[in-house]
Amino acid sequence: MMHKNKETMDACLAVEKEIDKVLTKFNGINEHASRVLNELVSQVESLKEFEAAPDNHILTPLQVYLIKQTITKVKDTVSQLTTNHRDLHSTVSKVGKAIDRNFIADFTATSRGDIFNRPDKIHLINQVVYQHFCRQGLQEVAEELSKEAAIKAEVQNKEPFTELNHILDCLKNKDLDLALAWATVHHNELEAHSSSLEFKLHRLKFIALLKKDPPHQTKAIAYARMHFGQFVYRHEKDIQMLMGMLLFVPNGYDNTRYSCMFDNEMWVDIYETFTRDACQLLGISVESPLAICINAGCTAVPALLNIKQVMMQRQVSGIWNGKDELPIEIDLGTDKRYHSMFACPILRQQSTENNPPMRLICGHVISRDALNKLCNGNKMKCPYCPLEQSPNDARLIFF
Repeated sequence: MMHKNKETMDACLAVEKEIDKVLTKFNGINEHASRVLNELVSQVESLKEFEAAPDNHILTPLQVYLIKQTITKVKDTVSQLTTNHRDLHSTVSKVGKAIDRNFIADFTATSRGDIFNRPDKIHLINQVVYQHFCRQGLQEVAEELSKEAAIKAEVQNKEPFTELNHILDCLKNKDLDLALAWATVHHNELEAHSSSLEFKLHRLKFIALLKKDPPHQTKAIAYARMHFGQFVYRHEKDIQMLMGMLLFVPNGYDNTRYSCMFDNEMWVDIYETFTRDACQLLGISVESPLAICINAGCTAVPALLNIKQVMMQRQVSGIWNGKDELPIEIDLGTDKRYHSMFACPILRQQSTENNPPMRLICGHVISRDALNKLCNGNKMKCPYCPLEQSPNDARLIFF
């Protein structure tokens, strides 16, 4: 394995060397282009004095010579820059060749092409891609895909994404009105989920009013009286802090504990909070399922390629025959764990569709394969109690 790591490091260094050449050449061309173009601009600017000549003025031989010299220099400069740019292309192409030469990855070894051969599976992929475009606000692209792939675009699947993307665009521009209107309509649902979204939106609105001239600061007080009362039971200390800001209105907040309330981080937080809480309320995932799958694949493929090569070197590639599980553990992090897993305490195997968890009448859970192995006719004993019972009394359970 150490030898393999050294080979990988050498391959990375070889590619990095080619990249350094590209960067060095690019910086040199950039500096040269900036210098010669500035000189050329200065030379062309010097010809502007001819504009002051009368309309019937005839150019002197010296003036004709200067103009011809400038035209020649412009042509030569453009030609030189074109040549340098062409040379840069060849240097960049060497990076790709270095990658191909040093990294030979057979990605087909880590995938099964037969999974998506069926028309219904392809249709499912197209639906996932269509939903991804809707989530990103790319409605025109999504509509075109639905036509070409014969996807039935249901209105109720598009409208939530259209509305959310519109509100998020407004929040990017620091416009709270649409988000506040949405939160007001969904007030009861947000409260049921103990969401702080609505309060945070009103807080930003209050701070925005305080930042304006004195008449708007009076409006800020009226705004607080109108909206903050309903949030006192959960955000009393936050509201007290907002009221304390009123004392520093005449002298500003720059050197006070309230200066953080005007940071751009407040807008980043409200953007993320709205995305998370709105998606939870609508029963949709915060991240695109397509993006999650691609990111998971990017994490898993390098490790799978490494283990595949090790297996081939040791001539044990035939053991990678499992269709429902990977040969090694791929840790995608706690944020990518969506389903509970059950490992049979008897056989030490993770449950599958063909070997699901079974609940015995005593309450203990083992896998179906373990249940079959423990059977003795129509009787079996629980390996933990041990309560004697019939295997037919075991029930399939779902986590």
